[in-house]
Amino acid sequence: MSPTKRVAVTTGASSGIGEAIARELVSEGYRVVLLGRRLERIASLAEELGETALAIQADVTDRNSIVAAAERVQEELGGADILINNAGVMLTAPFASDQRSEHRQMVETNLLGAMTVTEVFLNQLRAKKGDLVNISSVAGRVAPAGFAAYSATKWGINGWSEALRVELQPDIRVMVIEPGAVATELSDHITHDDSRKAAQDYRDNVAMPPQDIAEVVAFALGRPKRITLNEILVRPTVQAM
Repeated sequence: MSPTKRVAVTTGASSGIGEAIARELVSEGYRVVLLGRRLERIASLAEELGETALAIQADVTDRNSIVAAAERVQEELGGADILINNAGVMLTAPFASDQRSEHRQMVETNLLGAMTVTEVFLNQLRAKKGDLVNISSVAGRVAPAGFAAYSATKWGINGWSEALRVELQPDIRVMVIEPGAVATELSDHITHDDSRKAAQDYRDNVAMPPQDIAEVVAFALGRPKRITLNEILVRPTVQAM
């Protein structure tokens, strides 16, 4: 499928997998819209990528900001052909009351945020007969100790995506990408000391670079419209679970 002039909106584009996806899609000939809370980061990336990239400050937990972003995409680029729900936080820790605000943050960002962005952009995707890509996790299949709330959000993404597949296909293709360990800054934001150290050690010794996931996303988007790679699990070869 030729990507010529297809517009791909990516949330969480300021770093990690989102940034890598933006770079990869530009190199493949797509136009990209970078959504993120950190304007200076996405603006710098857009400047680097050139006229094929547009940076829009938006927060997936703030529907008004997403509506404003969607209006800009429609007005300036004619609407989105592709939506990639990538924004997320991973605040692992033993399940306890003192983490309840972080549990809510993960649900509101990882799951409800993706649902909000999709709901707002859905008419654009319908008009373009486009593609929806949800970045889930291996934690949507397995649930190690300390990952209870995070895994709940990713299992939620997987179930929601499967229901959307039934509802939206064949007009809108629905794809779920489930990365294993990826070398991003997610682990740096963990507040529980032991969990942060374990996650950072795993990142430094096991994880794959974000570019690996970006290439998988580009491959899935590039398949002919007659097929959909609905679910792709990608682990580092050395990752056991």
